[in-house]
Amino acid sequence: MRHRTLASSPTLWASIPCPRSELRLDLVLASGQSFRWREHSPAHWSGVLGSRVWTLTQTEEGLHCTVYREDEGRGGRPTLEELRTIREYFQLDVSLAQLYSHWSSVDPHFQKVAQKFQGVRLLRQDPTECLFSFICSSNNNIARITGMVERLCQSLGPRLIQLDDVAYHGFPGLQALAGSGVEARLRKLGLGYRARYVCASARAVLEERGGRAWLQRLRGAPYEEAHEALRALPGVGAKVADCVCLMALDKPQAVPVDVHVWQIARRDYGWRPTTSRAKGPSPQANEELGNFLRRRWGPYAGWAQAVLFSADLRQPRRAAEPPAKRRRASRDTRIPSNAGGARPSP
Repeated sequence: MRHRTLASSPTLWASIPCPRSELRLDLVLASGQSFRWREHSPAHWSGVLGSRVWTLTQTEEGLHCTVYREDEGRGGRPTLEELRTIREYFQLDVSLAQLYSHWSSVDPHFQKVAQKFQGVRLLRQDPTECLFSFICSSNNNIARITGMVERLCQSLGPRLIQLDDVAYHGFPGLQALAGSGVEARLRKLGLGYRARYVCASARAVLEERGGRAWLQRLRGAPYEEAHEALRALPGVGAKVADCVCLMALDKPQAVPVDVHVWQIARRDYGWRPTTSRAKGPSPQANEELGNFLRRRWGPYAGWAQAVLFSADLRQPRRAAEPPAKRRRASRDTRIPSNAGGARPSP
């Protein structure tokens, strides 16, 4: 079976009305929210969602999607239920136009950035996949996290389908992540010290908290309660907990703070922590910065942060910088271990 394009097999696609101002696939799927999507053909993104393999593309006014099944006799046109999965994943019931209008009215800097970065919205991900993907994010960058998550799925996840020369796998379940010998296996796959936290957190969720249902129930818990519960897991600090709250647990006010967000706040908003000795992200400074941004942007502060984060990732500043600054900037794209709460083992 091959990856499809909208032009090559239009009858196997379904569409959802959605202008680019409400969703830009290139800004959302490659910005470090999810690590399962690849652009296999120009403007066609393929990945795994809901135990299905999909390809997504868009026109000016519509989001187009096709789904792959082993039984090709059923075709690739998504059912109405599968289309609901896509709508929920992209949270298309949330109006970006209204949010952008509000943020622009209270924030002149956001208004300036938003002119070039329309369509940045938050994904609503599976809590298990989101949690363990972001445990891999500690002291890491998007490209390396993507590789780690891909190898994790290939090694421990169920095989779904092969398109061209690409084999797609679902995300591993808790039992697979907590299994005997998994830590050593994950270290061989390049996860390093993160392997210990992946296994330990999987066991903690399974054995002490009731498994997958516990993570699902956190969607209904208050933000502070869900954040505290996640931070009790091995390898989960404030930043990782906020990522999971924002991207999987229906907490749009959560603001994950990493080096990018720290620099945006200092550079563009003149923010400084009240603790004068805090020169970078720390648990106390992160909480203070999150509160600062929530006061500015309101109950969807995490969504506003995603717009500015996406813009900052695409700043064409490095080519003009001297080598020493480029080296420092390269290091700064990594998510520091103190922000994620996980530290290298001795």
